[in-house]
Amino acid sequence: MKRSIGVVLALLLGAAVVTAVVLGNGGGGPAVVRGVIGSEKKPFFDDPRVRAAFEEHGLRVEVDTAGSRQIAAEVGLDDYAFAFPSSLPAAEKIKKDRGVSRVFSPFYSPMTVATFQPIVEVLTRAGLVRDSGRGYQVLDMAGYLELVAEGTRWDRLPGNTAYPARKRVLLTTTDVRTSNSAAMYLAMTSYVANGEDVVTTAEQVPGVAEKVAPVFLDQGYSQSSTEAPFEDYLVMGSGKTPMVVTYEAQYLSRLFSGDGSITPEMRLLYPAPTVLSKHTLVPLTEQGGEVGRLLTEDPQLRRLAAEHGFRTADPEAFADLVAERRAAVPRDLVDVVEPPVYERLEQLITAIDRLYAGGAVPQAEGGS
Repeated sequence: MKRSIGVVLALLLGAAVVTAVVLGNGGGGPAVVRGVIGSEKKPFFDDPRVRAAFEEHGLRVEVDTAGSRQIAAEVGLDDYAFAFPSSLPAAEKIKKDRGVSRVFSPFYSPMTVATFQPIVEVLTRAGLVRDSGRGYQVLDMAGYLELVAEGTRWDRLPGNTAYPARKRVLLTTTDVRTSNSAAMYLAMTSYVANGEDVVTTAEQVPGVAEKVAPVFLDQGYSQSSTEAPFEDYLVMGSGKTPMVVTYEAQYLSRLFSGDGSITPEMRLLYPAPTVLSKHTLVPLTEQGGEVGRLLTEDPQLRRLAAEHGFRTADPEAFADLVAERRAAVPRDLVDVVEPPVYERLEQLITAIDRLYAGGAVPQAEGGS
């Protein structure tokens, strides 16, 4: 009799557990997994094919967007299963703060410059653009920073009849205080300004910040979303945005889609040096870890990521799309540098922020 009662209680307990799981998954449907991501990945997560691929594995992935710096320092992560910033430094900070042992880097995108053929011709004559010899064109960042330091205007460039604008020669970026794409641009310019070396100590920060601040301050108003200046480039053309810092994936996703938004005179330049924006997912729950694993390993999701312009661990899918569109895109990039660690990058941004406010660049504190 006691054994029978024990069996009944075990069966009732098992039924209760099953009921809880079913109810938790919305009556047997896919489990809802919420994450916070950089805004440039939202078109990927909104793609119905991506949603369907996750649902085949029993997951319904829902996302909110925020800047990578905000995700690392401001967003309350307790309500999320994963955080997916657009930079490794931000992800490493989250990993450290949350005590996470493993992260996933399912795809990445080099920083590029979207521009137009007449602009390329002007910059080539000025010695700033050269052919890589490997099927794509390169923008010399050291030469560019010299022009910025001199306050050079477009109409002062030698032989420039194609774009005789009176404004300064400046790359358009987002606001470095809020946007990861601008922070990655800061990473590459700070490398050049620091004597071709990564900023590694607090003592290096004030001098480097003072050198690179004009590339941000001289632009005037900068938008906070990475998509905004790229949309201006697509819609308003060179009059508004002759050169814009963008993720390669933003440009290629439009090119691969064949929607006509990339016109025949549009061009993509690769800064020398450039940095890779490593989109790194930090799992905060087991289901968040499963999202990271699927993005990294699932062939269907990797192919869809390539269609959205991202480079993945499967280079063939990306290479096939590049060949199909005959895009002037490198298979592999050589002149790539690492960004500073999170703390140094934040110190550089803080120093530039003080210059925005009209204050002095802060002196170094606290050693390396």
